[in-house]
Amino acid sequence: MVAWPQPAWPFSRPPQAAAGVTSDKSLLDLYRDGGPIMHLIALCSVAVVSLGSYCVIMFRRGKLMPPNVVARFEQPYQPARPAAAYQFCQDHPGPLTGALARRSRKRISERDMFNKSAMENSISDDCFREETKMMVVVNYLNTFAVLAPMIGLLGTVAGMITSFSALTAGKAEATDLAKGIGEALIATGGGLLLAIPSMFLYFFFRGMLTTNMADVHKSLSHMLDLFTGEAQTAQAVPVLAGE
Repeated sequence: MVAWPQPAWPFSRPPQAAAGVTSDKSLLDLYRDGGPIMHLIALCSVAVVSLGSYCVIMFRRGKLMPPNVVARFEQPYQPARPAAAYQFCQDHPGPLTGALARRSRKRISERDMFNKSAMENSISDDCFREETKMMVVVNYLNTFAVLAPMIGLLGTVAGMITSFSALTAGKAEATDLAKGIGEALIATGGGLLLAIPSMFLYFFFRGMLTTNMADVHKSLSHMLDLFTGEAQTAQAVPVLAGE
């Protein structure tokens, strides 16, 4: 019986050889295969990490509302000494002490419009102004979250241009096209890996900043009641009613 030879199909390989193929590329190799656009993604990643670290340090509750400042100004009759309070606020800068310093400065100057309604408006304006300034930093995280997919798309376009350039030059082998296609996919993945954490950090720090600034405003309102004497009056009303 005659044994006919098996046809050799193009791009075919023995099953044993195909099963033994493994990829030993490291993350650095993938970074290099992503093309020049990966350098821009890496720089944006460093910026996002730096912004996240800054927000963790500067926008936490202990930084916006230092316990020693809150304890000092929530003592009875302590806010009634404007000169000492103003100097203390100057020595401990922050959103809370900044609003208290402006309030104490108004008291020192003894302006005619020194009343509770004017002070409440001043505190609200100060809190809104400080929150707006700090929100600028948080918005940068949203900027990177929006730009990262576009940067990855730019790398995708660059990779496809490389592949079509190889086809135009008459290189139709799979290895000739793999470089451009791999560059396109890696750049897209890098952009998404940057965009997803950036978007999460943006929403997280925006919520944290809004919550902490609301607590700052509440604490300032309580200190204002102590300053005007309404807090002591409110506490004395139930006692008088009980008598």
